[in-house]
Amino acid sequence: MKKIFILVLFGINFARAQYPPTRFEQSNGTQTPPYAEIISWWKSLDAVSPYVLMTEKGMSDAGYPLHLVLISADKDFDIASIKRKKKAIILINNGIHPGEPDGIDASMLLARDVINFLQKNEKKSQSGPNPAVRWNDIELPKNVVLAIIPVYNIGGCLNRSANYRVDQNGPDEFGSRGNSQNLDLNRDMIKCDSKEARSLVEIFHQLDPDVLVDNHVSNGADYQHIMTLLATQHSKLGGAMGEYLLKEFEPALYTGMKEKGYDLVPYVNVWNDLPENGWQEYWDSPRYVSGFAAQWHTFSFVPETHMLKPYEQRVKSTYTLMQCFIEFTSKNKDRIQQLRDESKKAASIATRFPISWSIDKNFFKEVLFKGYKSGYKTSEVSGLQRLWYDRNSPYEKTVNIYNTFSPKSFIDVPKAYIIPQGWWKVIQLLQLNKVAMRQLKKDTTLKVEVYRIDDYKTSPRQYEMHHLNSDVKVSSREETITFRKGDWYIPMNQPANRFLVETLEPQAEDSYFAWNYFDAILGQKEGYSAYVFEDKAAAYLQDNPEVRRMLEERKTSDSAFAKNGRAQLNFVYEHSPWREPDYLRYPLYRVR
Repeated sequence: MKKIFILVLFGINFARAQYPPTRFEQSNGTQTPPYAEIISWWKSLDAVSPYVLMTEKGMSDAGYPLHLVLISADKDFDIASIKRKKKAIILINNGIHPGEPDGIDASMLLARDVINFLQKNEKKSQSGPNPAVRWNDIELPKNVVLAIIPVYNIGGCLNRSANYRVDQNGPDEFGSRGNSQNLDLNRDMIKCDSKEARSLVEIFHQLDPDVLVDNHVSNGADYQHIMTLLATQHSKLGGAMGEYLLKEFEPALYTGMKEKGYDLVPYVNVWNDLPENGWQEYWDSPRYVSGFAAQWHTFSFVPETHMLKPYEQRVKSTYTLMQCFIEFTSKNKDRIQQLRDESKKAASIATRFPISWSIDKNFFKEVLFKGYKSGYKTSEVSGLQRLWYDRNSPYEKTVNIYNTFSPKSFIDVPKAYIIPQGWWKVIQLLQLNKVAMRQLKKDTTLKVEVYRIDDYKTSPRQYEMHHLNSDVKVSSREETITFRKGDWYIPMNQPANRFLVETLEPQAEDSYFAWNYFDAILGQKEGYSAYVFEDKAAAYLQDNPEVRRMLEERKTSDSAFAKNGRAQLNFVYEHSPWREPDYLRYPLYRVR
């Protein structure tokens, strides 16, 4: 049972005012609270309201646990019970980039106003919030549960300054983009280098949310719109869920925001160009929170307020958009959950999945864009031409948003994958994601499909502590391999199938191979001394005329090779039984 007690913060008696005010309100929309104050505020709300449960979840790199706040109209906070009741869960993630704190403040205001409505609806409230700081009462229907992460990037929130995000219009001081390892947490959902990402993955799978909202602030061009919206790419989401997102969910959000006074527009994905020329929708691959959620059949969205708008306007628009999410999800709960269930079932029996896409310029939607006239003038810094926007010259123009990606390549789904137990880092990530898998109970010999890595490119500069592998080319063949007791068998008959294909197939954009988890196979461990191997190679060519023929053909077609004795010797080694079997052999085996 929660204890009702008197808390004093900023000189306010919460027992009298009932709900704590926020720093945002007290500063007239110019400030966001530091981390300790945020958590204290939520704890005080939890203490005075039976509709709120705040719990500690997994650890962060900063040494503090993530917190999860549940708000439930019937005061039921048991996830299993909520699932049995078929309530919709909306997961709201805040502060993944703490320099973009709009969602942090908007969620505090939304929670308090939701609780005020619930309290009044029960006719138990004596006074309600202070009318001087109250916006309105927000209905939380009984068929929706809010799950809110107050601050995700705790380390970034603790690293506070007025000098970050130099282009952004407020608040007065805020956190930094990098976490305690200086990682961008919105690139970490697959590789999970941070404790935050591992904790969020656990939270995500515990909740299995129907809708995910990850609040952000945009960079880029200047325009009139306060709020923009990035939805996970509908054609990548695929099937009936993708169609529903495109034709019903997104349009309803635009309509709802319009009715509430906001001209919502798709995230303005414009860099080194002008928005009046239209743009391509942002590609949210699985490394992002929204792209990760889509792999697990969740409708996912990234609200992006415009950085140049005053902080108060940005927070209010975030608040209003979250209200629209609640309204639509409640009204369409049954359809949303039906589509998700159907998508999970379809994934468990699918015979193939796309692993790469390309923009299709044949498809676009027309959007009324409200911008500012732009042009070029002489820079006072460089003396060269620079872009500028004239806010005294607003315009409205219908622009094309290219919002369809077509699959470029597909992967046929095997019956199962087998991963040897030595690759425990990947195995732990699969277990973290609740993948159904089992260990072999005895040594087992199976005929499997084996990949060889024929070519790949590695980024010359690090990206989020990795040198990404890309443009991967593989060849495959059938081999009979004896797997050891304890190796892992992963059946491909589960809702995780799409996630598994996109992480285990080496050609996929955000596969574990792309993120360097299997780079050890790219280095040769065994070798030979040339002066010793020369005689063995000559004898081998004498006994294997087919290899001799291949060698001669290569010498004829490649003049540089013909002049390189060591390369020719290595060619023989590569086509001999002495060649190291694990070199370039991908250690995930496909059971057909």
